[in-house]
Amino acid sequence: MAVDARILIVARDDLRAGPLAEGLDRLGWRTITARGPYAALAALGDLPIEAVIVDLASAGPDTQSLARRLKAAVSPRRLPVIAIGELDGGQSSQAFDLTLSPPLHPSQAALRLESLVRTAVAEEEFELRLETFGDRGRRMDLPEPQPSPFRILAVGEPAPQFLALSNALKRSGAEVVGAFTAYTAFDYLHERAFDSVVLWAGDNQQEALSIAAGMRRNTRLFHIPAMLYLQAESYVTMSEAFHRGVSDVASPETPEVETARRVIELARNYRRGESIRGALEKARSSGLMDAATGLFTRDLFAAHLARLTAAARERSRPLSICVLRVADKPDTLWARQNGWLDRAIPQIGSMVGRLVRVEDTAARLAPEVFALALPATNLNAARAAAERIAAVIGCTAFDAGEDRPPFVCEFDIGVSQIEAGEGAVKALERAAALALQREAS
Repeated sequence: MAVDARILIVARDDLRAGPLAEGLDRLGWRTITARGPYAALAALGDLPIEAVIVDLASAGPDTQSLARRLKAAVSPRRLPVIAIGELDGGQSSQAFDLTLSPPLHPSQAALRLESLVRTAVAEEEFELRLETFGDRGRRMDLPEPQPSPFRILAVGEPAPQFLALSNALKRSGAEVVGAFTAYTAFDYLHERAFDSVVLWAGDNQQEALSIAAGMRRNTRLFHIPAMLYLQAESYVTMSEAFHRGVSDVASPETPEVETARRVIELARNYRRGESIRGALEKARSSGLMDAATGLFTRDLFAAHLARLTAAARERSRPLSICVLRVADKPDTLWARQNGWLDRAIPQIGSMVGRLVRVEDTAARLAPEVFALALPATNLNAARAAAERIAAVIGCTAFDAGEDRPPFVCEFDIGVSQIEAGEGAVKALERAAALALQREAS
């Protein structure tokens, strides 16, 4: 249904757009298709579109101008725009957040959309924190773009095609490091910083997929894009590759220069996202945070939440609030009475801060009460996030002294989504009231 659309596809025909839209719809990324610039702008005015995909082959002339107009139409909301196809020789890709080669598999598109939308929300959050921290005399600086070459890890046997791709990457200005085995690859990934990984699916294709899957299971490596480079004959399907965590797939039939361009494009997008995430992480060392947990203090959270609420309304994005209160269970009561809970709170708060996305705001409202502000997140997604955090912490054992077994900590949870015309305080009070109701029950 159009009212649920998250993704706008701009294309004059359904040759590429039709299968892509159908696949994205099945994956939960509801789409709507516009046949031209005016229809696209009208859709942006009526719907809370999160990203746009432009089919360069059928979107008409001057796609660069179209991308800029689409972004400007929803400002100050950040709108990622992806291009599918080849840019003309004189065109630059700067107007687009990412340029991908056709055919674009729906699972591949979903992976890239998730990354780009998160980066857009993080950029918006950074802008808001600049204001919140600036009001308190603290300055946050966005890291300057790194001048160093993109660092690419090439994993696989030294087959001729793979060596040719590595050489094409070097000619593009990238720094390429080779690893022949999965063990060596993960050693490199844990020791050095890379912007992208290229996996050669030679005779041992499952090993290449296992590396991609392993990266997705590691929080530090999760965002690094992985390009799977297939040999001429391969039994690996596109769906299997993307579901195992691969970001893009190329074959030896694709010219090495084109494949290298796609790898560089993934690396450029990754480095941009990392710079934003790094800038937001620096907030922890601002001197304004709760000393024990590293989270936002109550007053800082209240000021920032008011700004988030106004921004969500201006950007037509959802905003949800979660309150997590340490539950009154028998073990917890004993730990509280004997001071062990107080000792565990810094660790619990630190875990809350690590378990949220970098664009989320986590705060300590009271000694045993935490709050989360989740931008661009609806009620159901926020509840799932809060329950996941509570479950992870609930599996952690905290010290209760030598003569007593460790205790675990459970939470009463309240979640609210800010409604039309509602203020931040009222929404926070609703979430807190729901948490207290759970305590009473």
